[in-house]
Amino acid sequence: MTSDLKCRVAREAATLLYFGAEKEYKQAKLRAAKTLGTHFLPSNLEVAIELDAIAEENEGANRKERLIQMRKEALKIMKLLDVFCPVLIGSVWRGTIKQESDIDIAVYSDKPEVIVKVLKAEDIKVLKTAWTRVNKRGTTLASFHIYGQNSTKYGLEIVARSREEAGKERKCDIFGDELKGLSIKELEKVLNENPTQQFIPT
Repeated sequence: MTSDLKCRVAREAATLLYFGAEKEYKQAKLRAAKTLGTHFLPSNLEVAIELDAIAEENEGANRKERLIQMRKEALKIMKLLDVFCPVLIGSVWRGTIKQESDIDIAVYSDKPEVIVKVLKAEDIKVLKTAWTRVNKRGTTLASFHIYGQNSTKYGLEIVARSREEAGKERKCDIFGDELKGLSIKELEKVLNENPTQQFIPT
C-alpha cells in the first residue's frame, strides 16, 4: 500500500513538473502528496524516472531525434570551449530531455569573462550572466552562469567554475549518483555508438 501510494505521488509530482505547474522537486512532491491525501514522499530519483516516462509518452519519436540534435550541438560548443575542459551535464547528458530542456555544459576557468568573449565571437547569443553561490557542507562554492542561445535556437546554460574544481566529485541532488557528465571524447563515442543512450541509475 505504501509503495503504491509513493508511486502515485511520484507520478503526480512528475506531472506537475512536466507541465510547469511546479519548478522544484521538493514543492512538487509536497503538493502531490497533499493532493492525494498522504504524507508518503517518493525520492527525487523516483520522481525523475516518472518524469522521463511522461516526456516519452508525450513527445514520442521526436524526443529521441531532438536529443541527438542537442548532443551534436553540445559537441560543437564544447569544441569551441576545449581549453576550458568542458563537460556535458544536465538532461542532454542524462538523455532525459523534455520540451523545454536546454544544453548544460560545465567549464573550468578562473576568468569566466573570457568564455563570454569566445561565445560572442562564435555568434552564440549571450542573453544573461550571473554569479551563483551555494553552501555545501560549510564551504561556499561560486559559479558563473552564462545563459545563451545558438543558431538552432536551443537554450544554453554554461556553468563556469574555478580550475581547482575540475575533476572533483559532485553528487547529483536528483538522481543521487555521481555527476559525471561527458567529455568531448566521451560524447563523440556516444554519438557514434549509441546516440540516444541514457545515463541514469538503475
